[in-house]
Amino acid sequence: MTVPAPLDRASPNRDARDGPVDMVVIHYTGMTSATAAIERLCDPEARVSAHYVIEEDGALHRLVPEEARAWHAGVSMWGGRALLNDCSIGIELVNPGHEWGYRDFPEGQMRSLEDLLGDILKRRSIAPERVLGHADIAPRRKEDPGERFDWPRLARAGLAVWPEAASERDPGRLLDMEGVTALGRAMTEVGYDLEDFAAALTAFRRRFRPDALDGVPVMRDYLIAREMAARYPAAVEGA
Repeated sequence: MTVPAPLDRASPNRDARDGPVDMVVIHYTGMTSATAAIERLCDPEARVSAHYVIEEDGALHRLVPEEARAWHAGVSMWGGRALLNDCSIGIELVNPGHEWGYRDFPEGQMRSLEDLLGDILKRRSIAPERVLGHADIAPRRKEDPGERFDWPRLARAGLAVWPEAASERDPGRLLDMEGVTALGRAMTEVGYDLEDFAAALTAFRRRFRPDALDGVPVMRDYLIAREMAARYPAAVEGA
């Protein structure tokens, strides 16, 4: 695996970190072009940035050095920990997003992402379960990278996680109140902030059930959440 030399363009939107890096957050740009997105991420008045931007053809841009804190996560929470800019590297994938014509992420872009992620995780000893989407950590505000993003591909490469094919009779059965409570408990153990349960469930489904974003909680949601909580609990002790 060889990561091509990134094109450097320094964003002023950065400051010093307060701790070690143990997370990667994947975003989409949600703008009409790569140029527009990079300009915004480098605009001091916008007060947003990311460490890397990957264009649809795979071209890689570095805007903030990994040692500095980029301003990409915003108001965020995972595993009971907030202020995730402190501990994360932000990667923006050029994609118009849900507002401007959401589309699949091309092969060249995904290959470049795999190379970059593989390098980051190896250098920094970051576990695959700590590769998250923006919607995972900010479900009330964000949708990205969205239901078209290929999380199973990253999982097959050891760069993210994905549930095994949990099967049980009647996985579409509606959950009663006790079941919903158990689902919420499992989602919390996975890492989700449940201040807005409906938003968290939608984010969870964007990640793990992209073909079923809407509807009331069902057994399939619980089976996946239970499995992921058992395999990859994210609660931060003392958070």
